[in-house]
Amino acid sequence: MKLKLSTIVILALATSASLGAAEKLTTGTINVISTTPLPSIGLPLNIIPANIQIVNRADLKNQAGVSIVDFANNNLQGVSIQETQGNPFQPDVTFRGYSASPLGGAPQGISVFLDGVRMNEPFGDTVRWDLVPTFAIQGMQMVPGSNPVYGLNTLGGAIAIQTKSGRLNQGAALEASAGSWGRKNVSAEYGGVSKDGSVDYFFGVNYLDEDGWRKYSPTTVKQTFGKVGWQSESTKIDLSYLNVNNDLIGNGLVPQELMTGLGRDAIHTRPDQTRNSLNQITLNGSHWLNNNVMFSANTYYRRSNQKTLNGDVNDTFCPADDTGSCADPATSTKDLIDNNQAVFNSTRTRTNAFGLSAQLAFNQDIFNKKNQLIVGTGIDRSISKFGQFEQEFQSWDSTRYPSVADDVQETSTNFKGKTITSSVFATDTLSINELVHVTGGLRYNYSKVNNKDFLVGTDDYGTADAGGRHTFSRVNPSLGLTLTPNQNVSIFGSYSESNRAPTAMELACADPLNPCLLPNAMASDPPLKQVVAKTYDLGAKGNLGANFKWNASVYQAVNHNDLQFIHAGTNASMGYFDNVGKTKRQGLDLGLSAKIDKLSLTGSYGYIRAIYDDGFTLTSESNSSRVDDTVINVNKGNYLAGIPKHQFKLRAEYEVIPTWTVGANLVAFSSRYMHGNENNGHQANSAACAADGDEIPCGKGKTSGYAIVNLDTRYKVGGGWQVFAKAINIFDKDYETTGRLGMTHFDAAGSWMTDYADDYTSGSRLVSPGAPRAGWIGVRYEFGGAPEAK
Repeated sequence: MKLKLSTIVILALATSASLGAAEKLTTGTINVISTTPLPSIGLPLNIIPANIQIVNRADLKNQAGVSIVDFANNNLQGVSIQETQGNPFQPDVTFRGYSASPLGGAPQGISVFLDGVRMNEPFGDTVRWDLVPTFAIQGMQMVPGSNPVYGLNTLGGAIAIQTKSGRLNQGAALEASAGSWGRKNVSAEYGGVSKDGSVDYFFGVNYLDEDGWRKYSPTTVKQTFGKVGWQSESTKIDLSYLNVNNDLIGNGLVPQELMTGLGRDAIHTRPDQTRNSLNQITLNGSHWLNNNVMFSANTYYRRSNQKTLNGDVNDTFCPADDTGSCADPATSTKDLIDNNQAVFNSTRTRTNAFGLSAQLAFNQDIFNKKNQLIVGTGIDRSISKFGQFEQEFQSWDSTRYPSVADDVQETSTNFKGKTITSSVFATDTLSINELVHVTGGLRYNYSKVNNKDFLVGTDDYGTADAGGRHTFSRVNPSLGLTLTPNQNVSIFGSYSESNRAPTAMELACADPLNPCLLPNAMASDPPLKQVVAKTYDLGAKGNLGANFKWNASVYQAVNHNDLQFIHAGTNASMGYFDNVGKTKRQGLDLGLSAKIDKLSLTGSYGYIRAIYDDGFTLTSESNSSRVDDTVINVNKGNYLAGIPKHQFKLRAEYEVIPTWTVGANLVAFSSRYMHGNENNGHQANSAACAADGDEIPCGKGKTSGYAIVNLDTRYKVGGGWQVFAKAINIFDKDYETTGRLGMTHFDAAGSWMTDYADDYTSGSRLVSPGAPRAGWIGVRYEFGGAPEAK
């Protein structure tokens, strides 16, 4: 592995183009990638004991979508989404049964990096996908397993994203597209290199606005990204800035009967608005100390703000008749609003975070054996201020925003959480000979979480203190073995451990006697245990000739002290966080890609058995198998909700002529258990349904499997011009990506429930409907260079 200085410098400059796991590189016929979030000397892909999936910018451009999640859901093995929020920029991404979600309360288990900066929000480990600028992505890697090198929350995998630089994207490009749902999207980018070759620069902006395909669901996205870099023969430095200001409305799950009566674009309550903003500055660099030792580091500052506004039914509303009992209230949603039967819950989260990471990579033989050692350290610090407010509805000032009076706003939460995480790590790969390669790693994580509740001692909130001090620490090991009998075959096996420390949000909402209202109304903070994932992975990958590639792997991952949000009472948003014992994920991934003349094919199949490995109880009043009218018993072997057992993906792309390509994606997922049916016991049209009338949903406790087909095409007109088009769900398939057994106050016509004078609620299957058939057409003009050609 000793390289001549000139070759090393070229490789270093390429890997240092960003501070995420390095983009795919080619030296001869060997792909070389970094094995840490920071750039390093890199290892040949075929000796790494994992099936790392690599995405490049050409793939992203050919399958244009609103976010990187679109591409992942359509193409990457083991990836599925749940559209719980009902907005294209707010999906729950699941990989091998682990989640990266923007929704507080979802059990997070994937770490996400942008240029080496951790994008999981410190307050709750959530991932706001709308903050990732797809137009600025140079490449991405999906790293499976509990690799401890990637730090906290890498329970099921890590996603490392790198941004573009002017050195690799010289010239300018303007792009615009429009189509279904009133969607309009425009972007511009420009990159270049100074005359002496020492300085490069890249700047880009993106603007998207749409009405959404469901009622009252508009979205506006504004993203700006810039990067300036400097390099010499042995040093590279990059300074980047990311600014995002987004206004997202996704009106969430809808009762099945309401959707049947009013159409698939119906909503349950409105608005469900999220305003996200981000300012992030990242400074990163690398320097060769000599021919075999590379130093790399980064530092960042990020300030993120989130404001949410949720329109909910006022559960405390009870119109009284002459006898003092609850009377029949309004008969329509409009009357419901006019009579203050609606309440608006709003939140504000402000987070300041900064950190520093550094590592040394040694590419030196040991006992005449090829060896690469990396040692590093890092520290991240964040301060989050969270407030939650409640007020009754007044009137609408438009179809998008309600008008509310500040003087009736009540503060239910005023809370601050400070988190400091420090770590040291080491990873080493030793090639015993040309056949056997051993990789080992260790990482020590130490986290301290300090919470302060500013409402303690007030008249209304004196008994529930969300404050507290907590510390968590752990050493996580990994060990892998790779056999390479030749350049076309690699056989690997690995064992790894990683942990996730409870966040400030979870620690402040952990008391069953004081449940919280999501997004997060803090109550009190009994101690929680950190989650530890232990993963075994066995597989093989290789080539069948020059035009065929394949991979296969089996895995088992067990979460110890898994942390979940436990729902409490009839309000599906109320609950608390608790450790529920062990959960297990066992699976199989198969992949094959081929190039046959002008036809390119990529296919994958995934099977996952995601189950509870311990028993516990949950509140689910809409489950036909409930006990004592309130709880269900979850047993060992019951399947986790929201995760399909089977998935199949096929991508075909055909070059009609050198300037015209046509592509198609087939994506198929099997059925999924609904949330609220974690015991897998709810029965459609059961005796319990018949006995209790509408109080229990009589539909299935699963969402059905589905398959959809998407089409895309791109034609290069000439002179830098090209046109493109995309159509989704071309057969207009009705489908749902997730669901929950819950309660509703409305009947199938959208009117306030009048049959239940006590609480005006009935059981329902609440589902997230998938988007109908839609299409967009766009144009791109490149000039002054070729931004995408290098």
